[in-house]
Amino acid sequence: MRRAYYTHQKYQKQLRREHYQGMMDSIISGVQLGSKVGRRLYLLATFIGSPRDLRHLYMDSMALVQEYGKPDIFLTMTVFKAKLSILNDRIMSGEIFGKVVSVVHVIEFQKHGPPHAHFLIIFQLAYKYLSPEAYDRIVSAELPDRKEDPYLSSLVLKHMMHGPCGSVNQKNVCMVNGK
Repeated sequence: MRRAYYTHQKYQKQLRREHYQGMMDSIISGVQLGSKVGRRLYLLATFIGSPRDLRHLYMDSMALVQEYGKPDIFLTMTVFKAKLSILNDRIMSGEIFGKVVSVVHVIEFQKHGPPHAHFLIIFQLAYKYLSPEAYDRIVSAELPDRKEDPYLSSLVLKHMMHGPCGSVNQKNVCMVNGK
């Protein structure tokens, strides 16, 4: 180990010179923007999360919409991994909403809360909801009662509700150092 360290120290000036030579070549040739230094690297579509992968997934989703029509339900879920798989299985089996032809979901990680998933669900024609009243039977948005369950209510208010940011509310969870 000591010998490797010594060798590294011995060639330090040469290593630094090689490291910065590309930068010096750019400065000498008149490049003024840092974005022009180096070479562009394109990630393959098989690299998960790369721009090509995301574009590929987007195009697949648009093909589903073109084939089956616009989504019938946009569902957001904040409980995770094991429950995500269970929910997806139950949606696809028709157990929750009825027969579906397509389900697409994306998982988001945001700084002010836990990871969550968004689902776009397209039903078979016979199972489509055709009126606002039909949707009212399956959609609800309620806050837990503060008197019945104060702990759950406090958790929902703290982690699930996002108020105004900026100068209006400097103490919001999304604010860091006044920004």
